[in-house]
Amino acid sequence: MANKKLKIRQLVTNRIRVTKNGKLLRRQAFKRHLNAGKSKKRLRKLSKTVLVKEVFAKKLRKYLGVKLNK
Repeated sequence: MANKKLKIRQLVTNRIRVTKNGKLLRRQAFKRHLNAGKSKKRLRKLSKTVLVKEVFAKKLRKYLGVKLNK
């Protein structure tokens, strides 16, 4: 049972991009709707892609079968 292959769900592959070094990038939340009350600065910052935190990235890398190149 130790060699059981993990199935990659298509949602994860669509939402997360892998850099050539194996780091994971994601889009930020809170920019889909109700943006009228948010400042231009806040909306601009929410537009950028950010790195996935390392705690979650370890699990996602294992899930996606990606290795981290240092």
